[in-house]
Amino acid sequence: MFRLDSCAKAAGVVVEFANACERETGARVPVLNLGGGLGARYLAEDPPLSVAEYAQVLHDAVTDRTVMVEPGRAIAGTAGITVYRVGTIKEIPGVATYVAVDGGMSDNPRPVLYGAGYEAYLPDRIEGERPLVASIAGKHCEQGDVIVTDARLPADVADGDLLVTPVTGAYGYAMASNYNKVPRPAVVFVRSGESRLVIRRETADDLVGLDAV
Repeated sequence: MFRLDSCAKAAGVVVEFANACERETGARVPVLNLGGGLGARYLAEDPPLSVAEYAQVLHDAVTDRTVMVEPGRAIAGTAGITVYRVGTIKEIPGVATYVAVDGGMSDNPRPVLYGAGYEAYLPDRIEGERPLVASIAGKHCEQGDVIVTDARLPADVADGDLLVTPVTGAYGYAMASNYNKVPRPAVVFVRSGESRLVIRRETADDLVGLDAV
């Protein structure tokens, strides 16, 4: 959901239903669980969202009951980024430019599963011009292994550069797999310039750890 007026309207419908239940049965409905669904801003053209404004809209719509909600990806999604390293750049004249990275559909299957869109940038040139339009491709030998179809990058992007896709704190690592035996990446928490390893990077030993040989 990106429209708060729609949230308010939906909450109003639930309130009226709760009122009807109380009138018909005499039983009090003290808590309304309005679920989740608040969107996350994956793309530059997505509207900015505020969890505080969302909470205020629901508070105003439900005045005499406790409200339960689960804003989910609106909080967790924007809290995380995925950092890749560029492996190679391939330009096919008249077709496209592909920037291949050391991850892909194993650490983020959302683009290939249902066309989810993401942005991409180089963290050491985040304020620079980005005239190059390129597709960010993974390493899994699959036609659909494209993380970002029309990423905008600096013209001098090169092998070895770090490349970031933002808003992957939800439905990123949680959906990750070892597709084509690609190890899952590490998870690192960062705050105030200090980093802390939370999940270590998988190794080749991890990939064969369940083999009964």
